Amino acid sequence: MTELLADYLPVVIFIAISAVIAVVLLVAPFLVAYSKPDPEKLSAYECGFNAFDDARMTFDVRFYLVAILFIIFDLEVAFLFPWAVAFGDLGWFGFWSMMVFLAILTIGFIYEWKKGALEWD
Repeated sequence: MTELLADYLPVVIFIAISAVIAVVLLVAPFLVAYSKPDPEKLSAYECGFNAFDDARMTFDVRFYLVAILFIIFDLEVAFLFPWAVAFGDLGWFGFWSMMVFLAILTIGFIYEWKKGALEWD
């Protein structure tokens, strides 16, 4: 029985350290926060300029296009890393399937570039 408990000792230590870090991160802001805030420190600040108008106002569609481009290229990187690690075992089929994937992404990127989705007038 003691051998079983000894096997779980690293898990218990990990949970204890995690709990201590969580408590420290929850308590630290109350200890180091400013005590005399002025109106400038409490003012809303968002995206490099002061907040304005209503939160439900419409945004330019280019913000969404940039977000979608970020997601596309983030997924591309998420697929490229495992592919690169297993590249030696995949053979020519794995190589050409990734080339087709990258070609499709490149065609989409060129299409958005030609349509002016990346231009900020």
